[in-house]
Amino acid sequence: MYNEYLMEIIKRAQEAIKKHDMLSTGDHILIGLSGGPDSTCLAVVLDKLRYDFNLSLSALYVDHGLRPDEVKNEIAFCRQFCMERSIEFFVQSVDVKKHASERGGNMQETARELRYQAYEDIAKKINASKIALGHHADDQAETVMMRLFRGAGKKGLSGMPAVRGGIIRPLIEIERQVIEQFLSEDVAQTYMVDSSNAKDNYFRNWLRSRLFKDLKEWNPSVIRDICRTADILREEDEYLELIVTKTLMRLISRKGVNRIELFISPLETIEKPVLRRVLRRAIEATEGLRGMGFVHIENIIKLIKKGKPGDRIHLPKGVRVVKEYSILKISSEPLVKIGEYEIQPPCAVNIGEIGITLEAFMEDKAEDTVDGITSCVFDADAMIFPLKVRARAEGDFFCPVGFGKRKKLQNYFVDEKVPRDERDRIPIVLSGNDIIWVAGYRADDRFKVTDRTGKILKLKITEA
Repeated sequence: MYNEYLMEIIKRAQEAIKKHDMLSTGDHILIGLSGGPDSTCLAVVLDKLRYDFNLSLSALYVDHGLRPDEVKNEIAFCRQFCMERSIEFFVQSVDVKKHASERGGNMQETARELRYQAYEDIAKKINASKIALGHHADDQAETVMMRLFRGAGKKGLSGMPAVRGGIIRPLIEIERQVIEQFLSEDVAQTYMVDSSNAKDNYFRNWLRSRLFKDLKEWNPSVIRDICRTADILREEDEYLELIVTKTLMRLISRKGVNRIELFISPLETIEKPVLRRVLRRAIEATEGLRGMGFVHIENIIKLIKKGKPGDRIHLPKGVRVVKEYSILKISSEPLVKIGEYEIQPPCAVNIGEIGITLEAFMEDKAEDTVDGITSCVFDADAMIFPLKVRARAEGDFFCPVGFGKRKKLQNYFVDEKVPRDERDRIPIVLSGNDIIWVAGYRADDRFKVTDRTGKILKLKITEA
């Protein structure tokens, strides 16, 4: 029989498991086991609950390569612990120093990323359905305070979720003091002590050993109070995220790996608290744009609310945000300017920079199938061959069909609301020095087919 205190801590873990729907009957659980009190307690509790849920248990120790003098004993402890309980045991080594040096990150964040990747890799290898981590209420309170000091919003201040994907935290509502008392007094379970946790050179360690020590003297319930606040913020955050999801569905005009386009009109009317979240979600969902900070989001909001069409801002990692006439474009794609080409009919010229082909051939009579935009016919007798294709140039002008007089190409683009970033992508087709066609937009009136036309040139845009 379990003693009364043992029953109490297991009961609290069971309540958290039920509250957050952490386990299902027959789950295979991979435990993140370091040998410290938190993960050791987690493994004890899951072992006690093994038959209640018909669980299969495995454990993984991750060696970060940072404490070679202690790792050997920790691995030996974890292996013996698991062997006594028939828990499958694994060890995975990661090189934190090398990765931090190559990627320029701090050691703690790099260690965390590599550790979580190791959990995911082993879980996949052994077909584990859940990864159980030993984070407890004190860890939660420390995380909230760290994020508060660094300027987090509601989402950050909601702390660590009890469940995130396949990761579960059954001890998230239990205090460190309760865990350590449970191990030392109730199950007489030894555990290992990580010497790095005693050093104040890490921010979290300073919070734990200095700030929270003083806070607990002032308010013994401070851990529980902070965790309760985090729970409230998380519930509010989840509600706001539902609003964001519904809002974003009507905002996206186009999306790719490195760019996303959002309709301007709805964006301009969205209140700032929701708009901030909408932008962050849109950016995080676009692989080539991730990593924008709070200041960058605020700059984008300022552009949306106060910018004029054509205004833009440049952000880190080559990201540019452009407010166009009807859309907001956020992109890390390099700007494209087409090269120079020649057209000698009949031919098909591949303009690889923009993924199109210009087809050119002669006809005896004008067909009715041209649309004047992606396909046009011209008076070939009025032209000088070979024709040339290039990007726009300063001083360009032409005589748009239906306009009746010449017009600067720059003014034409402005009137047609062609975004600045798109203008160098547009093929300009010339006969000698005269523009005959702004491909994809308008032909030149001087080269239109008339009753006196002999040879007819047809130009057509197709996808490459």
